[in-house]
Amino acid sequence: MNFHKEGFKIIIIGTLLIVLIATLVINYLHFLTIPVIILLSLIFAWLLWFFRDPVRLIPMPGDDILYAPCDGKVVVIEEVDENIYFKARRIQVSIFMSPLDVHVNRVPVSGKVVFNQYFPGKYLVAWHPKSSTENERNFSVIDQGTYELGVVQIAGAMARRILNYLTVGEEIKQGEELGFIRFGSRVDLYLPLDAKVEVKINDVVKGNLSVVATKELL
Repeated sequence: MNFHKEGFKIIIIGTLLIVLIATLVINYLHFLTIPVIILLSLIFAWLLWFFRDPVRLIPMPGDDILYAPCDGKVVVIEEVDENIYFKARRIQVSIFMSPLDVHVNRVPVSGKVVFNQYFPGKYLVAWHPKSSTENERNFSVIDQGTYELGVVQIAGAMARRILNYLTVGEEIKQGEELGFIRFGSRVDLYLPLDAKVEVKINDVVKGNLSVVATKELL
């Protein structure tokens, strides 16, 4: 199993703390040894599971195909007024990542980064309707050439650290790493109105594997 670079420090610190706690319990609280060891083992296993980084190859690359930027469940599909960059109606597709999902964020379509901005904010639960506009988030826009796509990383109640690897002006490729969000979060996509959404509410998607939408190239 591969582990993401953002987890190395946390895994090392977590391992040291777990060893310290286990040592103290074994030496001074013998009667709690078994339940504490079981609990610490579960915590350690979850920590490793959270920072896993599976190899995901795009099955069929294409500028007309928009792949899921993350693992999770589709919780929103609706037309909205997007007022930060597009200042127009867009189709919003939101994917909620639980603490058990892979939290690597990936590039849905190849293109040029034309906008990338961090916004501080609240930490409402990621499925809250206002989390898209009020939570801590990072708003990126990719210009494919014939259309633009908005990708918003949103912090949730548990996620307090959004990591974004994009730089305005750089060319990025479909399937590359876009960023990472720690401990439960959400990603919103803002699609052109003529895009065809290929998912429905409650669908479970996989980053780089599941097609979220298709867009006819004009």
